[in-house]
Amino acid sequence: MRDGHPEGLHVNTAPGRSGASFPEPAQPSGSDDVHSPAGLTSAAGSSGSPPGRQSFFADGAHARFPCSKLKLDNLFLQWLSTPDSQKLVLGLLEEAKNGRPLHGPPSSAGAISPLSPSSAQVLGLSTATPPLSPSKPRSPHSPPSPLRRSGQSLLHQQASTGDHIPPFYFPGTKPVPEDVVRTAHESLQQLLAANPTGFAVAATKELITQVLRLPSFLAYPLFYKLLDSQEDKAVPTEKLKLWLDHHSALTQDAATCTFDILRKEGVNYLSHDDFKSMLAGILLSHPGLEFLTDTPEFQDRYAETVIYRIFYNLDKTGSGRLTRREIKRGDLLEALGQLDREDDINKVLKYFSYEHFYVIYCKFWELDSDHDFLISREDLMRYSTHSLTYRVVDRIFNQAPRRLSTKVPDRMGYEDFVWFMLSEEDKSTDVSLEYWFRCIDLDFDGVLRSNELLFFYEEQLHRMECLNQEPVLFEDILCQMHDMLAPEKEGTFTLRDLKRHRPLAGIFFNALFNLHKFIAFETRDPFTIRQERENAGQSEWERFASTEYIRLAMEEEGEEEQPEPNNDVWDSATEAPF
Repeated sequence: MRDGHPEGLHVNTAPGRSGASFPEPAQPSGSDDVHSPAGLTSAAGSSGSPPGRQSFFADGAHARFPCSKLKLDNLFLQWLSTPDSQKLVLGLLEEAKNGRPLHGPPSSAGAISPLSPSSAQVLGLSTATPPLSPSKPRSPHSPPSPLRRSGQSLLHQQASTGDHIPPFYFPGTKPVPEDVVRTAHESLQQLLAANPTGFAVAATKELITQVLRLPSFLAYPLFYKLLDSQEDKAVPTEKLKLWLDHHSALTQDAATCTFDILRKEGVNYLSHDDFKSMLAGILLSHPGLEFLTDTPEFQDRYAETVIYRIFYNLDKTGSGRLTRREIKRGDLLEALGQLDREDDINKVLKYFSYEHFYVIYCKFWELDSDHDFLISREDLMRYSTHSLTYRVVDRIFNQAPRRLSTKVPDRMGYEDFVWFMLSEEDKSTDVSLEYWFRCIDLDFDGVLRSNELLFFYEEQLHRMECLNQEPVLFEDILCQMHDMLAPEKEGTFTLRDLKRHRPLAGIFFNALFNLHKFIAFETRDPFTIRQERENAGQSEWERFASTEYIRLAMEEEGEEEQPEPNNDVWDSATEAPF
């Protein structure tokens, strides 16, 4: 099945297909290739004709052919969703209500299977077998499937419920309310009548917001995707109608429709490039970014940063690809909706804040001393006034936490720096915890032991001695970490232990490789504690970015206001005023 949701029993067919069209069932993530129809025939019996549904579910049959039973369940559900089947079922229900005898398909000497070729012809179905996906085995404690009953008993049950036939939906989908679909259809007809030849950007925005109920900035990727050529000013109306029908856009949930708009046709994931047209539209039309119009180089950097932040938060596997499930589970749509409502771009803290971009980019530019847009080990060691240890920086450049995006050996690119900085300044998120856990896990066995912790803490201890700080013995640190994190197994720490105590996990990592933050925690004053409590609603990254932006802005203003030296004001005999 496509990602759309059928209205009632109706399933839209893809354009260009002849005869009856079966929706493609959703294939579970990570599943193998779909089974061939030949496997179903061989499992059904050696006679070459699959058994009837009633006989297949006889006692013991489902135990001998569990895969075939699940396939037939799926086929039966698909058959019941086709327009011809609906017509037949509704006709039988009408006859049952009026007290007339039910007339089924003509029988022969041998019993005909509901899924046999001859029965398919009677029902007006194509003999071509629809694609199948492997079904996951049911749990022993799951309730029995309602599709185990025979076709006759199912019809009898539906006849007893009256006129209302509940719609069928495939696993992983949710129904769109009928009144919402009806309103969207009416709005679409009005837009089509108002734009009979083509949809410009403004009309496409109306389509996105009024018909598809999505944030307006998704109009740009849809518009540029459907243009015949980049010189055109409007998308052909017929082409837009075909796209809407092909993707069942009016009955899709918001996340699925967003995924279809952004992705390339024939590809089931999103890459970095798929977000560029959306970011171009945001930079072009959002009032909070108008000031960047005269600096296209910073427009490009802003767009890159936003895309990297989206993938940092949503790409849970680190593959550089986003799936429909990750879009659905993420908060991108919520952020885009807020972007529609807010003229101040800096109030959209998720992904799009210009102040956050400014902090990230300025930090990168400060470290990139030769401005080749690459960072070396020595450059990264200067981050936050040499707060990190050599050993953890070596692990980053050895690609322990993640593979570096640049092809230049021993160099970190801008994307890598964004991942590093977001992980360093907020050690409470899943991504940052996994990032630093992989750095410390020297043998990659998923468990942090005392020898691995000591390897990193030795350098911290040496640095404290060099700075004349009172050293904290490793044994004391280990006891404190045990008391704070309460690991399931004494003497070892797992990622699960850290995620159970997110606010304290940052202290754990800072004690191992960030001397400044570790000392700041050990000597923090009441003012700092009070400030953290007042900003409890903000994430660690948001608090850091806000403070750092103010500092950078003050430095920038100070440089601009500093007067140029004038040798005529002071002569050599005059004492300086300081």
